[in-house]
Amino acid sequence: MTNTRSRMTNTRSLVRRAALAATAVAAAFVLAACGSDDGSDTGSGSGAQPSASAGAENTAGAPADAHNDQDVSFAQGMIPHHQQAIEMAGMAADQASSAEVKDLASRIEKAQDPEIKTMTGWLKSWGEDVPSAMPGMDHSAHGGMPGMMDQKDMDELMKASGKDFDTKFLTLMVEHHEGAVEMATTEKEKGRYGAATKMADDIITAQNAEIDEMNKLLGKG
Repeated sequence: MTNTRSRMTNTRSLVRRAALAATAVAAAFVLAACGSDDGSDTGSGSGAQPSASAGAENTAGAPADAHNDQDVSFAQGMIPHHQQAIEMAGMAADQASSAEVKDLASRIEKAQDPEIKTMTGWLKSWGEDVPSAMPGMDHSAHGGMPGMMDQKDMDELMKASGKDFDTKFLTLMVEHHEGAVEMATTEKEKGRYGAATKMADDIITAQNAEIDEMNKLLGKG
C-alpha cells in the first residue's frame, strides 16, 4: 500500500512538472512572439527615426539667416528711401511752423535711422553692395522707386518755410510713406529673411499709422 501511494505521488509530481514545463515553453513562445512584435515596431521606429533625423539635418542645412534676391532688393531700396525721409524730416526743425509736424519729423528720424543701420549690416554680411549714404545723395537716381521725391521736389521743400513748408512736407511725406508701404508689402510677400520680413511688417504698421496722422493734419482725416 505504501509503495502504491509512493508511486501515485511520484506520478503526480511528474504530471505537475510536465505541466509546468509545458507552461514555461508556452510562455517562452509568447515572449518570443512579443519580442518579435516589439522588434518589428522598433524596426519601423528605427526606420522612422533616421527619417526624422534626416528632416532635422535638412532643417539644419537651411541656415536660419537664409535670404533671397528680394531681401537684397528690399534692403538696397529701403536704405535710400529712408535716407530721403530723414533728410526731409531734418528740414522740419528750422522750417516747420507746426509743433505737430516737428514732432512727427523727429519720430520719423528716430525710427528710420536705426533701420538704415540694420539693413546696412545685412547687406555687408551678405557681401552685397550698400547704397551710398547721405549727405549729398542723388535724389534723381532713385526717381523710379515708389514714393521717392525727385530733386525738384526736394529743392522746393528746402525753400519752403512756415505753413507752406508744413503743407508741402505732409503732402510729400504721405506719398513717400505710401511708397515705403508698397515696398514693404512686396518684401512680406516674397522675402525669405525673417528679420527683413519682420522689419517690413513693422514699416507697414508704423507708416500706415503716420499716413493717417498726416492726413488729419492736412485736414483730410
